[in-house]
Amino acid sequence: MAKVSTPRIADLRVQNFRVLRDVQLPELTPFTVVVGPNGSGKSTLFDVFAFLADSLSVGLRKAWEQRGRFRELRSRGAEGPIRFEITYINPERRKLRYVLAIEETGRGPVVAEEKLLFTRGSQGRPFTFLDFSHGEGVAFAGQTPDRGAERQQQTLSGPDLLAVSALGQLANHPRVAEFRSFAIGWYLSHVSAASTRGVPEAGPQERLSRSGDNLPNVVQYLSEQHPDRWSEIMRRLAARVPRLSEVTSRVLEDGRLLLRFRDSPFEEPVQARFASDGTLKLLAYLTVLHDPELPPLIGIEEPENQLHPYLMRGLVEECRDAAAAGQVLLSTHSPQLLNAAEGPEVRVINRGQDGYARITTATGIPGVPEHLTVGAVLGDLWMEGYLTPGWATEPERW
Repeated sequence: MAKVSTPRIADLRVQNFRVLRDVQLPELTPFTVVVGPNGSGKSTLFDVFAFLADSLSVGLRKAWEQRGRFRELRSRGAEGPIRFEITYINPERRKLRYVLAIEETGRGPVVAEEKLLFTRGSQGRPFTFLDFSHGEGVAFAGQTPDRGAERQQQTLSGPDLLAVSALGQLANHPRVAEFRSFAIGWYLSHVSAASTRGVPEAGPQERLSRSGDNLPNVVQYLSEQHPDRWSEIMRRLAARVPRLSEVTSRVLEDGRLLLRFRDSPFEEPVQARFASDGTLKLLAYLTVLHDPELPPLIGIEEPENQLHPYLMRGLVEECRDAAAAGQVLLSTHSPQLLNAAEGPEVRVINRGQDGYARITTATGIPGVPEHLTVGAVLGDLWMEGYLTPGWATEPERW
């Protein structure tokens, strides 16, 4: 039996998606940090994963509508479909590739191309076992699909439906289901301290929402269903927040749930609305990074906001721990966070003179490896402008 390992994204290519006219991220590391100036495309890169996950879970049309249709989605001045290509290493260390191309008609978005390819062995040629266009196509059933597997001609109920979403819910398409489950499980964070201060309806919830507005519910779930995991989260939080001794969720008389924080010198806890922004955000991140059912991909944009710079090294360590059982992607402007990262883990995104984004590894920029060899750190190189490639538009320094 093939050895089971952590599934992860190995390579990504995006074409015609906003400022990502044609970018590639080859050989992604389990823990990856993306750095670049404002407006360089970091948020757009994260939205690639959110768009794909939304398309597979709630539908392509809804994901398309929420983002302003092709008027806002397709790269300015570009023609042709928006195209995504993801190479995915599955739990059995087999390589699969998912291709999705989207066009727009007068009636809305259509799937111009959707494929899943399966590679048998390290040197095997990829076999296309799912091939659809405009709602019609072919899928090969079975655990290890090949030309000898059952070939099924399929017609979906509309040209805007994704075959992976439809067939991925059927038992006779386990490889399709595997990728669908992988992609809809991605967690992309847009946590804000303001969202975590709410008083939601009581009831345990297993995973933090993208905004973090259900943080009290997640605390309730962890403390009730996974007390050992909750104790570990509290231990790590207390080690980084001076005097914090306890976090509890309390059900109010009206059925809502209140999150409370207690400092060690005092008996009475304070409500979440009086807790610091940094404490709330750090707690939110820890509940995700120590989720009992860790998401296969965790993406967090600019986690340094509201956190003390001294916490960055510890946050990177937490992310690396989580990446051992999943995959973690961060974006940042923080030199302190970059100082804790290693060269191969850092990707640099900038926009060129043509207005489109490009991405390179930090160690692929001339001079950077030599600086690292003699003891320089990436955060200092970032602040001094050494992580700006020669083709990039240099941001003005005030």
